[in-house]
Amino acid sequence: MTDKGDNPSPHCKTIDITHIGLLGVAHIHTPHFVQRLKARTDVHVKQVWDPDPARATKAAAELGTSVSSDPAATINDPEVAAVVVCAETNRHKDLVPRVAAARKHLFVEKPLGFAAADALAMAEDVEKAGVLFQTGYFMRGAPEVQFIRQHLAAGSFGKITRIRHSTCHAGALGGWFDTDWRWMADPKLAGCGAFGDLGTHSLDLVLYLLGQADSATASIDNVTKRYGDCDEVGEGMIKFKSGAIGTIAASWLDVANPYTLQLAGTEGHALICDGKLYVTSKHIEGADGKQPWTQLPPAWPHAFDLFLDAITGKPNVPLVGAKEAAYRNVVMEAMYTGANAGTWVKVK
Repeated sequence: MTDKGDNPSPHCKTIDITHIGLLGVAHIHTPHFVQRLKARTDVHVKQVWDPDPARATKAAAELGTSVSSDPAATINDPEVAAVVVCAETNRHKDLVPRVAAARKHLFVEKPLGFAAADALAMAEDVEKAGVLFQTGYFMRGAPEVQFIRQHLAAGSFGKITRIRHSTCHAGALGGWFDTDWRWMADPKLAGCGAFGDLGTHSLDLVLYLLGQADSATASIDNVTKRYGDCDEVGEGMIKFKSGAIGTIAASWLDVANPYTLQLAGTEGHALICDGKLYVTSKHIEGADGKQPWTQLPPAWPHAFDLFLDAITGKPNVPLVGAKEAAYRNVVMEAMYTGANAGTWVKVK
């Protein structure tokens, strides 16, 4: 639904405005999304709902809009074309099918599901509805990642043998989840701890680059116990169907995280360190690995902006499909199962 404005001047170009609803403002990324929404002239948040009225009121005030007392009012509003779900993860399985049934486009903060089963069910609902879907996997749009992906397709690295990605910060050490975001360190509400929360970014990236997993396992630990039994650090391993081995690292206990991506093949190598890409390949002129590689494609907009671009009519926007998002839940669940059982788990 769009607004054209009242009696616009014939000399002024009118702006189409897409109305969206915000269901839940619990996620730690919500303030960042609010700022992005405020910067847009082509979208308007019509309603904000959250089970905590104080949270909803605060976000609505920042956005200059109204508070909804019931998610159904937002979902069924005929003017609302799209919905952003930033509620606690355990609420996704109630909200997402309802939004999909109302044929509203969906941005759902990662991870999509609490576990594999509910993620797959939600993905099925979204696919049946035929609506646009996006989640918060923003790392795949980095210029360095896009360069690597282009040259994987071109065969510049030969047969890939290994990939490693790390997403770590000092959130538990700094008490990031002590107050406003406490639910994110409660597996009963979030479905996981640090490994699932941050590790899903690393998992998305390695799957995006190398394809489907055959089996997986992990070692996951709780060190400081600041948040009770919530996991704080982990290392996961994946056997890809291609034969490559992957490892992902995720932690709320790291004071630095310089080496984020390493990819090894029989004819090339790529390393991202401190945000700089080093490439070695005889198939890429000048790629001797000695200096940072600077001939990179442009960065994609943030994943949230890509969603806003898509719902406002921009063509060919690279979104993460609902089934893709659910598959990350499937592999992550296999890693947690493997960690608990001390064995490799087949990815179904």
